[in-house]
Amino acid sequence: MTGNSEALIYQRLRAHLAYLKLTDAAEALPRVLDTARNQGLGLTAALEQLMAVEVGAVETRRQTGRLRFACLPEPWTLDHFDFAAQPGVDEALVRDLATLRFLDDATNVLLIGPPGVGKTMLAICLARAAVDAGHRVYFTSATDLAARCHRAALEGRWNTCMRFFAGPRLLVIDELGYLNVPEEAVAALFQVITQRHLKGSIVLTTNLGVASWASRLGDPMVTAAMLDRLLQRAVVLGIDGPSYRLRTHQARTDTLRKAVGS
Repeated sequence: MTGNSEALIYQRLRAHLAYLKLTDAAEALPRVLDTARNQGLGLTAALEQLMAVEVGAVETRRQTGRLRFACLPEPWTLDHFDFAAQPGVDEALVRDLATLRFLDDATNVLLIGPPGVGKTMLAICLARAAVDAGHRVYFTSATDLAARCHRAALEGRWNTCMRFFAGPRLLVIDELGYLNVPEEAVAALFQVITQRHLKGSIVLTTNLGVASWASRLGDPMVTAAMLDRLLQRAVVLGIDGPSYRLRTHQARTDTLRKAVGS
């Protein structure tokens, strides 16, 4: 093959890749061809390397999109959680949940305990694991969920709002019960849980013990129905230990004092 013919084929290949919007593969083409020549790679191996570049770029973009959609407030993974600092957490159970098997049959996870014990951090860690595994995830506080549903009802977008909250493979609802929950908020939460019942998992964090939900949420009938749906297929993780947040703060303070004193 003459140099001109090879150059023409190369340009056509670049054009084909551009037409198919395989932009990362097109950019990598010269490098892959040089590697193939230098290492004596066959056609199949060179083509695999080229496609691997494009696949990697596509997955990176998808991962970025999943993280953006998830709205996770922190970039925590399970490696960030100090189980030794929080003996109230069942580490074996948490690590089993991190395998994401609970998503397979739409099992819910309830993280219950007083403020500061690490409920939100664990919820974020599970959510991040799901995002990294390629699942669609959405994180919201109970207050924001209720406000969004209320606004949608006033604007005639209730059904659209319900479809949105029903869509993700995993929905995280954080901090239920920390503030007074108005009646319309309880109704919105009930509707979201009903939409997802046995179809998609919920991770819910709360400072309310299950027995106190009826008295704190205000509507015993709706609360009972909501709990019935949540608990029909659920893992309940109670955390009763020292404040993880305060312990971390104290450790940072001690480190700063030592640095200043040295």
